[in-house]
Amino acid sequence: MRTQKYMTWIKEKVHFDQPAQEATLLDYVHEVEHMTERIQRLEKAITEAVQKVPPEMRAVIEALQALRGVAHITAVSVVAELGSLSRFQSSRQLMGYSGLVSSEFSSGNLILRSSITKTGNTHLRRVIIESAWAYQHRPWIGGFLLKRHRDLHLTPEVKEIAWKAQWRLHTRYKNWRRRARRNHKSSPPRVASCWASSGPSPCTRKRSSERPPNVACHSLWSRCRIAATPQGFPAARSARP
Repeated sequence: MRTQKYMTWIKEKVHFDQPAQEATLLDYVHEVEHMTERIQRLEKAITEAVQKVPPEMRAVIEALQALRGVAHITAVSVVAELGSLSRFQSSRQLMGYSGLVSSEFSSGNLILRSSITKTGNTHLRRVIIESAWAYQHRPWIGGFLLKRHRDLHLTPEVKEIAWKAQWRLHTRYKNWRRRARRNHKSSPPRVASCWASSGPSPCTRKRSSERPPNVACHSLWSRCRIAATPQGFPAARSARP
């Protein structure tokens, strides 16, 4: 790894004449190594804990990793923060829980919408927004994403839903960029996405002609719906495009 090569270069090539500076560098290097070992230890503990959860929850964690930008830790974080995703009746409820909905200031017939409320689950909102940055790139399956698809033995239905999600969110991102250039805006994109759910209840989504102007809180709910079968293993099905 490039990080390991960089640390080796620092240890072998970087030195100072002053003993105080050398001691400071050595202390920094030891701190980086300590934090690296701590992260590895915690990730191992998370992996072991996932193996002990119910099969239904473990299957949802694996299915979430079909999405671009969602690896093992992110999938575990989403499931740990949300619990049973089927308790949300719609994507709007899920986005409202995470605070990824536009704030609104209304008076009479005037409706003004502004930035996201940020009133929901902070940790969930952070991991989702960080994952959503992956959709600024063109749809593509390769590298670590392709390796996850192979290692997890995901069903074709789950892969199809994840592929549709790539095209849908990337298109939304391009449209946002086009409008931003036209309006001479330079604010960072917030193509946030909220993931799939498990549960026997079907996805209910109300289509309204009056959509909020802020598309930052776009959801993957309708694209990544995972219904739990009576046997406990989720069989994914693709929603309407």
